[in-house]
Amino acid sequence: MSDPISFARALRKRMTPEEVKLWVRLRTWCSKGYHFRRQAPIDGYVLDFLCKTHKLIVEVDGSQHGEKRGLAHDERRDAHFRAKGYRIARLWNTDINRDPDASADTIWAVLQGEDPFVKPIPHPVTAKP
Repeated sequence: MSDPISFARALRKRMTPEEVKLWVRLRTWCSKGYHFRRQAPIDGYVLDFLCKTHKLIVEVDGSQHGEKRGLAHDERRDAHFRAKGYRIARLWNTDINRDPDASADTIWAVLQGEDPFVKPIPHPVTAKP
């Protein structure tokens, strides 16, 4: 599928369980002034969640993002969006599964000006002791 809009629509229909857990929380924040779009196609990328007015991208990462190829892709993409003034919050699937409310609280903290994402949090499976 070369059309990014069609691709994003297809991804919306096949959201991962972790994305769904986060989405049911994020979509309620519209009444608080934080409108999130899911699977948003921008600049040739499809972002898991985007709050454009507050320039926040939220990515839900599985274990492939802890591997060399995934890390390199994420670094290029993150640099592209940071250069445009976006903040990026990356959450691990395992953390969302363990406590989806705490994951949503983390995003809320970022929206309120805190930045717990100075560096990506190492994935528990790929982290070296």
